[in-house]
Amino acid sequence: MTTLPTDGTLQTLQHDVQRLLGRCLLRLQQYERLIKAIVAHHEIAGPAHALESIRAARIADTASKTLGTLVGQLIGSYVVTDEGDTRADVSVNAPEDVISFGMRMHLSISAEDYVRTENDLKELVLLRNNLVHHFIDQHDLWSQDGCRGAHDALIAAYSRIDQHFEQLRGWAEHMDQARQLAAEFVQSDVFHDLVVNGIAPDGSVDWPASGIVRALREAAGELAVEGWTPVAMAGRWIVERHPEQLPAKYGCSSWRQVVHESRFFDLRYREVDGQRAAWYRSKKA
Repeated sequence: MTTLPTDGTLQTLQHDVQRLLGRCLLRLQQYERLIKAIVAHHEIAGPAHALESIRAARIADTASKTLGTLVGQLIGSYVVTDEGDTRADVSVNAPEDVISFGMRMHLSISAEDYVRTENDLKELVLLRNNLVHHFIDQHDLWSQDGCRGAHDALIAAYSRIDQHFEQLRGWAEHMDQARQLAAEFVQSDVFHDLVVNGIAPDGSVDWPASGIVRALREAAGELAVEGWTPVAMAGRWIVERHPEQLPAKYGCSSWRQVVHESRFFDLRYREVDGQRAAWYRSKKA
């Protein structure tokens, strides 16, 4: 037990208890502010045009949550086990023809650490509730011995709260680093090729999502004669309007190979002015 001055008055001891209790409550408020930020920002999903309003709604939703509720949301959503399924599918409720975005960040720990963390956080919630609602019932603040006991309890409580706060701050830093890495990836050529052109980092092509298939369809819409479009003419048309959409970008040596590899077009050959030329059209569903 901590040794307190023996010549102090009861009022002095009470003031010291008040100061220590206030310090604990301020640290708890810092903790609650930080956990609200993590819960609100670790996940977002929805139509691109509505992301800002969705983010604001999540912030408003967490603002009124109790610490116990916030801990419940943190565990299993942001803090997860590395043995479990961490693909963390994000549900996006949006029409099919609207560009949508979904992202979830999480901290993966071992199953053993997960159980310990969950129990520790439940203990923190109980500690907070005792300080806020029951502290005056648990300590006789109208006696010197009672104040001394309260003093020691508050010293221990602050140490425990501070440990939790530093742990949470580390998690917040982890989330911020992940957010920065995600932002850098979104701005990278790799992300652009993946989302806009359908080209995965390993070079494989998602032809339905590829930019060059869209360009071939667009060219066909402008150049088709009785449903068929000269491949060479379409290639020249695309180069003028979409110079980044070239066969080599998709691992192909020619426009004919793109038409063939994509499997989205019928390909046939015709004699034109004595020369054999390739024509294409979209396959019928």
